Amino acid sequence: MSAGVLAASGGVKQVICISWGTKYGAPFINRLYAMVARNITPPFTFTCFTDNRDGLRPEILLEDLPPLDVEKMPVNTKGIWPKARLWGPTLGSLTGPVLFLDLDLVIVGSLDAFFEAGGPDDVMIARNQTTPFERLGQTSLFRFPVGKLVPLLEKFRADPQAVADKYQFEQRFVTRNAPGGVTFFPRRWVLHFKQDCRWPIPLNYFLPPRLPSDARVILFPRNFFPQHAIDGQFGLKGRVATPLEHIRGVFDPARRKGKAPLRYLRQYILPTPWVADHWRE
Repeated sequence: MSAGVLAASGGVKQVICISWGTKYGAPFINRLYAMVARNITPPFTFTCFTDNRDGLRPEILLEDLPPLDVEKMPVNTKGIWPKARLWGPTLGSLTGPVLFLDLDLVIVGSLDAFFEAGGPDDVMIARNQTTPFERLGQTSLFRFPVGKLVPLLEKFRADPQAVADKYQFEQRFVTRNAPGGVTFFPRRWVLHFKQDCRWPIPLNYFLPPRLPSDARVILFPRNFFPQHAIDGQFGLKGRVATPLEHIRGVFDPARRKGKAPLRYLRQYILPTPWVADHWRE
């Protein structure tokens, strides 16, 4: 199928990302570009849709954020609904299939296969690892033809709050409403750091998180950035500590912050050097 996918984009592998506000910015975008460049066979393009072009590498193609035309975005929702900007009829000068990547993932293997699976008109998506009993995609990484998701944008624009309330996450909305349905990339290509890399208790106190040999991309949950894994910090609310220091904290309610003892003990990782090896410019 690879010839058809690439033919639809002029023989070029097209990678895109989106950035707005100040949470991520140039350091994340530049790292993502560098990881893509190290793990893809040319020719390829890397396009960032952004509201701030400062500090970005010259190799990155820059486009303004696509229009959303929504008067009021959803409130009290878990989804990252500004990604809906990518569902419009055009994405700058791009045509054909594009591979979208979140800014906080880590690329650890070749991306070429993501342009070989399926056909040029397919919506291909990573499987959500955290909901094994629900057929749910993970829009941290997905491929779609430019313009195919317009019906999703139209539904969202009609009543953004109702859509967010019903589906909670934008990836559930995409999975259930993409025209023609979605097709999943192979499960082991895109892995989840918490689900697939860290060891269960008590091994997490003796072994650093592992990198499965068949992984191509590692996803990180919200507020758990690659730098946290490098430092040995369990997410934004965690703290760097030796194994013994963390274990002693089980007897300190202030350290546990209301967590049950077993949950607190599970939420520990050692520093993860392989993340630093890959998550760099």
